[in-house]
Amino acid sequence: MSRSIGLDATLTDYVRRANPAESAALKRCREETDGRQDAMMQISPEQGAFMKMMARMVDAKIAVEVGVFTGYSAMAVAETMKERHGSKARLYACDVSDELVGIAEGYWNEGGVADIIQPVIGDARESLIGLINDGLVESVDMMFVDADKTSYPDYYTAGMTLLRPGGVMLFDNVLWNGSVADPAKSDPDTDALRAIAEKVNNDPRVDNAFTAIGDGLLIAMKR
Repeated sequence: MSRSIGLDATLTDYVRRANPAESAALKRCREETDGRQDAMMQISPEQGAFMKMMARMVDAKIAVEVGVFTGYSAMAVAETMKERHGSKARLYACDVSDELVGIAEGYWNEGGVADIIQPVIGDARESLIGLINDGLVESVDMMFVDADKTSYPDYYTAGMTLLRPGGVMLFDNVLWNGSVADPAKSDPDTDALRAIAEKVNNDPRVDNAFTAIGDGLLIAMKR
């Protein structure tokens, strides 16, 4: 499991205790995922708390996630969405892996939010185009992207079509464990993360903030 970059264990524990307690299903998802070899792909609970607050602030009724993993981030957002909008809420969870989505669905069922989460299996670039073609243009309140970094520009382009004015798009891992700030580092993922940060920062269609939450969270709000 990840933790916010720059926080030692003592500060991490303090931050987590200062946040609202996780639901039982969220806690189980986090703890069981922590035993996986790829556990670092899961967001930290403090990031989950932040995303729940973001969903509340934009009153998210329709959301899109790109990169489901074992379902923690989708469930965190969906809990808030269902609290506010009941069965009318909808979160489209895009991932290429049937296996991972199957694991996530178990936690979503346990947490009572599976009814508002619609898995979309396949290449997320194609899945987002499908959502656009299905009529979700300028209808999405919140979008979270935590998938292959080299496709972030494509996800951003599609997200700007899907987001309503005032909707927010969040990109995870934009600090890439500090690699983005090291001029000696150059590889497809690192270069793509630098590029999306610059692209968003220079896009007059959005207001944006680059934060150090988790492994870096880039937030863009469509004007």
